[in-house]
Amino acid sequence: MRKIGILGGTFDPIHNGHIGLAEDAVNQVGLDEVIMIPAKIQPFKQQKKIESGEDRFQMLALVASQNDYITVSRNELDNEGVSYTYLTLRRMQEKNPDAKLYFICGSDSFPKVSTWKNAAEILDNYSFIVGCDRPGYRHEELEKAIRSIKSEHDTDILIISNRQFDISSTEIRDRLAEGRTIADLVPAPVERYIIQHGLYGA
Repeated sequence: MRKIGILGGTFDPIHNGHIGLAEDAVNQVGLDEVIMIPAKIQPFKQQKKIESGEDRFQMLALVASQNDYITVSRNELDNEGVSYTYLTLRRMQEKNPDAKLYFICGSDSFPKVSTWKNAAEILDNYSFIVGCDRPGYRHEELEKAIRSIKSEHDTDILIISNRQFDISSTEIRDRLAEGRTIADLVPAPVERYIIQHGLYGA
């Protein structure tokens, strides 16, 4: 059975931290593929201004072209409404009926999974890969969340020790607005795309 990781997010823009998490999930869990899915409208960011879905998709496509294990999907961009995780996973499972899907997230977001829309559907039908070495990681909070979820759902939850990248998309946008380099935060093709298209005030 193929093992596919699903890594969703705003990706505004994609950076080395996202890529490192995907690569570490492949190496430590033995995933066959990681599908990155840029959100159209994220439930928690509906009032936030972001770059166009097409620009964010194209930056992800540049990353995928340089990585054998990463692909990018328009799953959320081409569907109407808010990008709820349960709908995304449902559609991806329909497209990959014989694959086991792992939703990849950081240790900061996993403890909140029980508050997501249709959380029970997610926890009953899909697996999780949680990166545990992100800056701000709180071990006790994560362990408490895992115990709580395991007591109610038969969810396969795998913890990986991913590389630390103290990077945020906010920092990248701030640097660009100030005319500073982002060469150490994103792959070179992504930096060129941002500058060529004048994104984030570059």
